[in-house]
Amino acid sequence: MTSTNPTLSPVGGASAPPAGPPAARRPSSRAAETRRKWYEIIGLTTPAVAVYVMFVLVPMGFAVYYSLFRWRGVGPPTEFVGLNNYILAFQDPIFLDALRNNAIIVFGSLLLQGPIALAVALLLNRRFRGRTVFRLLVFVPYVLAEVTVGIMWKLILTGGGTIDVLLRQIGLGSLVQAWLADLDIVIWTLLVVLTWKYVGFAIILLLAGLSNVPPELTEAAAIDGASWWQTQRHVTLPLLGPTIRIWMFLSMIGSLQVFDVIWVTSVPAVRSLGASATMATYMVDNGFFARLWGYGNAVAVILFVISFIAALLFQRFLLRRDIEGAVTGRRN
Repeated sequence: MTSTNPTLSPVGGASAPPAGPPAARRPSSRAAETRRKWYEIIGLTTPAVAVYVMFVLVPMGFAVYYSLFRWRGVGPPTEFVGLNNYILAFQDPIFLDALRNNAIIVFGSLLLQGPIALAVALLLNRRFRGRTVFRLLVFVPYVLAEVTVGIMWKLILTGGGTIDVLLRQIGLGSLVQAWLADLDIVIWTLLVVLTWKYVGFAIILLLAGLSNVPPELTEAAAIDGASWWQTQRHVTLPLLGPTIRIWMFLSMIGSLQVFDVIWVTSVPAVRSLGASATMATYMVDNGFFARLWGYGNAVAVILFVISFIAALLFQRFLLRRDIEGAVTGRRN
């Protein structure tokens, strides 16, 4: 006779009746999980997107709109001039001088700050007495406010200031110049000031990159007979490449938009002649003080477009390898 008793489990008890297939409930649970994730993404990103739209995109839109008018800031803009403000900017020799000065600052900062920061970072990466204090002293200029740095260097570089007195005391009085008034050297003087101000940031960034270099690689190179210079050239610098490129990107964008130090340090009369003007100071001089608000907005749009294109080109040709290397997602 066939037994109707439930199937016994290995321990002798009756096993539970087989459960129904859960496949019928899987699509709905997955859909609910997907909805929940989207709700989380929307809830977390909405405040940031709202702030970005309100304080970045909307002002940019107004800047583009006002740049198409000849407007002095009183009442709504009514005198539409189209692209005339942009044409006038590129026809103004002072604005062209400002473009040239920005280019000098961009390439000068890379050529001066880069080697100095790399040399000091490699030095500070070695162990020696007083290294912590030296690191602090190197980083102090960067944490100082730009206005403070500008006023300090303006006092140092004015006629009869600290630099002139020092040069005369060491017998180099013939080198004394009108550092901030000579139209031929003022931009180079300001480049030195900017280097002093921002080289500390480059040093700290490179030190952070050096801390990620595996010590096993440098030890292996030393065991193989490589000198310290050979180790830095063939091991450390290639591994430091991503950090150097990130610093170059930040330095380039900052140099294109530099304003505070130039505005405070430079002499207004010299700046009005274009010798020490940058795109940002030119924008403030002509847009705010001259009350040519439409023209000033056009200069602001030009500055944004130049910075945006420079950022895209740098990312396309120099940061592409680093960005692609950071993507860890699998492609099906």
